[in-house]
Amino acid sequence: QVRLVESGGGLVQAGGSLRLSCAASGRTFSNYAMGWFRQAPGKEREVVATINWSGSSTYYADSVKGRFTISRDNAKNTVYLQMNSLKPEDTAVYYCNLQPTILITTTPGPYWGQGTQVTVSS
Repeated sequence: QVRLVESGGGLVQAGGSLRLSCAASGRTFSNYAMGWFRQAPGKEREVVATINWSGSSTYYADSVKGRFTISRDNAKNTVYLQMNSLKPEDTAVYYCNLQPTILITTTPGPYWGQGTQVTVSS
């Protein structure tokens, strides 16, 4: 059974930083790309960043490019999202996703974490 557990969310002022973590179990972690998605109130879930199986290739949504960094540690079965220069519009629930491929993709797989709330105050 796949289990994804996010942590690291919280309340931060605009311009601040947070680091999200997602610990995975139930699959051979290095066989899958991973992604971070987010959903703000009243909006659809959107892709934030994705990373291929080895960490050699990444994708970022235009809205976070240059501010967020996705990385992974296959030895720890963990994917990270370092978020810098946070803006109020980054406020959302952030979800970790196990994607249906080893390659870089924006397509989510069927496995999601429970989500972690990120709130950025102005």
